[in-house]
Amino acid sequence: MSIQMREGYQGTGPGAITPDGCAVELYSRLPLRGEPDIIAGVAPAGARILELGSGVGRMTHPLLERGFTVTAVDESAEMLERVRGARTICSPIEKLDLGEKFDVVMLASFLVHSGDNEVRRGMLRTCLRHVADGGFVLIQREGEDYHSNVPREHVNPSGMTVRIVSSEPVGDGVNSVHVEYDCPDAAWTQTFRSRPLTTEQFEGALGEVGLRVDRYVTEDGIWVKVVPVE
Repeated sequence: MSIQMREGYQGTGPGAITPDGCAVELYSRLPLRGEPDIIAGVAPAGARILELGSGVGRMTHPLLERGFTVTAVDESAEMLERVRGARTICSPIEKLDLGEKFDVVMLASFLVHSGDNEVRRGMLRTCLRHVADGGFVLIQREGEDYHSNVPREHVNPSGMTVRIVSSEPVGDGVNSVHVEYDCPDAAWTQTFRSRPLTTEQFEGALGEVGLRVDRYVTEDGIWVKVVPVE
C-alpha cells in the first residue's frame, strides 16, 4: 500500500511505514530505557494520563501495569492497532480537542522538537488544553549532544544495533536526522526533521503558548515537568 510521506521524512524496511517514516514493526521491537519509571516517579498514583504520540504502546502498556489510566493518541491507525488495554484515539496531536482534562499530559518521543514551528505550537496548545487544574505536562526533550555526537551507535538488550548516522542542517534551524536499525532478521532506516532547542529556546516555546517549566525531572534535562502559567 502506498502512503504519502511528509516532506523530509522517509522510512524503509519491512511492514507498515507511517507518514513520518516510523516503521510499525520496528517500534514494536524497540525496548524501553527506563521511561515508565521516570513517569511513575512524578505522576500521582492512579493518575489519568493523556499520552500524545503513543505509537504501538511501548510506554502505554507499562503505565497500565503500574495502575495508571491511559488514553493513547496517535495519528497512525497501524500503530494504535498494537495498543492493548487503553482507550485509543487516532488523531494528529496538534488538532486534538477531547473536551476533557487529565492529571498528566505526556508529550514524549522528542515530539517537542518538530521541525515545523506551527506543529510544535499546536502540540503544546493541545497539552495546555487538556491538562487539569493542579495537573502537569511531562515533556521529553533531546539530550544536549543529540545532534553533535554523530555518528554514534549502541546495541540494545534485544541485539538490535541503533545507529544515528547523521544530523545535517537543512535550513531555518532544522536538521535532517538519519537513523539505521539493524536486527539479526531485519533492518530499517528512518530519516526525519528535528529542530534543536537550547534550554532558553525550549522555555521560550513553552511561554509562547502559556506554559512554563516547573522543574527538570532528570539531571540531563531530558524529562521536564511543565505547568500552565498562572
